[in-house]
Amino acid sequence: MTEEKDKTPNPSRRQFIKSSAIAAAGFMIVPRHVLGGKGFIAPSDKLLIAGVGAGGKGQSDIANFYKSGKAEIAFLCDVDDRRSAKSRSDFPKAKYYKDWREMFDKEHKHFDAVSVSTPDHNHAIITYNAMQLNKHVYVQKPLTHDIWEARMLTEAAKKYKVVTQMGNQGSSNDGTRLMSEWYDADLIGDVHTVYCWTNRPVWPQGIAWPPPQQNIPKELDWDLWLGTAPKKDYVDKLVPFNWRGWWDYGTGALGDMGCHLVEAPFRVLGIQYAKDVQASVGSVYVDEFKEGHFPESCPPSSHITLTFPKTEKTKGDVTLHWMDGGIQPERPVELLASEDFGGEEGNGTLFIGTKGKMFASTYSDAPTLLPKALTKDAKAPQKWARVPGGANGHYAQWVEGCIAGYGKTELSSSFDKAGPLTEALLMANLAVRGHELRGGRVKLVWDNQAMKVTNFDAVNQYIKRDYREGFVLKA
Repeated sequence: MTEEKDKTPNPSRRQFIKSSAIAAAGFMIVPRHVLGGKGFIAPSDKLLIAGVGAGGKGQSDIANFYKSGKAEIAFLCDVDDRRSAKSRSDFPKAKYYKDWREMFDKEHKHFDAVSVSTPDHNHAIITYNAMQLNKHVYVQKPLTHDIWEARMLTEAAKKYKVVTQMGNQGSSNDGTRLMSEWYDADLIGDVHTVYCWTNRPVWPQGIAWPPPQQNIPKELDWDLWLGTAPKKDYVDKLVPFNWRGWWDYGTGALGDMGCHLVEAPFRVLGIQYAKDVQASVGSVYVDEFKEGHFPESCPPSSHITLTFPKTEKTKGDVTLHWMDGGIQPERPVELLASEDFGGEEGNGTLFIGTKGKMFASTYSDAPTLLPKALTKDAKAPQKWARVPGGANGHYAQWVEGCIAGYGKTELSSSFDKAGPLTEALLMANLAVRGHELRGGRVKLVWDNQAMKVTNFDAVNQYIKRDYREGFVLKA
């Protein structure tokens, strides 16, 4: 969130240059970084984007960048021709690759920025390589698969001075800004407890690894899809969606929805790195009194408790409860019996303060004071500038930030914000995995500077994983 600033456009950016040499080379628009230099006049305001991951969420991301009116989709990359078909049809002039490494090697002089929308396990390696090429980056949530990767990307964004944004579009919504203003106006007092909950997973979890299949779809490059993950035989229904429930590729319900639901507490309360975490997880029984043991799969449900140290905006520690698998907190007593509670699609965030409570749905939509009747007459000074278009404006905000250049504008989810948020969620997953290793509940004590758990070393193996040959991430 950023305080209101002068947004008068730079007149020089409205000037265009025609270049016959560039046209002869087959490029309608010159990448901005090619011209460079102080005071240069760009031939266009358009940002040239290479999209890695062109199907599913990648497809909608790419389309929204283009809708900003200030971006061109220059290149597309996807390991699955089936998933990328719509984007390739929508952007026929964009050259298509299957291997992002080949695209970066051959085309890096011909684009300005990279959109990364792949399974979680490949986010960091693609993003870091793009930043090393001085490309601006937009990365789907969660920012990374591992804690070390999140810290590394946060530091790399500063080192390479590129414009960054994570794809938790609710961070650009009015809701998180309005709740910040309510809180700063002392409408609910000092917040000491927060609940975040989701109906995820909406894919299978707590199950055995399926049997291998012989027939890999001809449109899919399975080895490229695996990327940094260990080499395994192809299995059905992992691609394109159910990978989220497997630790080698996904980060479970926390990774899928945590960046949307926990973002508001981070912004409203100023919390960052947790100091301890504990978890309880749902059990799976495969027979009478016979509990299933499926360490490769995330559990079907969990309740995780994180403790965040006192901040400038709180009077003491903040306890944050995360609930997934359909588990929800107790209904607040301020709600009337007939009033709904639970948030849109089973997702929500509840703040409990010394004077009152407030909650919101997915993406911080529909912020509400409790009792609900208080919301209509709530008064608080507007402190934070709104993002035009709210959540939908998240994409244009990044495009415009890239055009303006590093450090010129503040973005809703730049890596200095997205990195600590992602780390906290992945630390919570350490407690989930610790439950599996220990066979019970243990509180993990976190040393943020050393980036490790100090009282249960077995979980530290998940802070930074080993990468497969050919896809090693070196920072």
